Amino acid sequence: MPFNVEEEISLLVGHIERLGSPEDSTVQIKFKTLFDDDDVGNTMESLAGTLKAAKKRKIISYGPELLLQGASDDVIITLNKQ
Repeated sequence: MPFNVEEEISLLVGHIERLGSPEDSTVQIKFKTLFDDDDVGNTMESLAGTLKAAKKRKIISYGPELLLQGASDDVIITLNKQ
């Protein structure tokens, strides 16, 4: 099955909305919360790749270029207003 970036981003947005905390008309989540969730792991082909693609499309925002388990656990990912 080919990797569908738009479908993966849609799944990512749903996971952020489900797991995140509303903040000033956006939703925020820590990378560790997203990374450790079983549903995220079971439904997404590549969390890191999808996060990067969503950031490039300005759907989400976060600080570092690359998110790594452990080192990036406390990085806040923000779902931008659409």
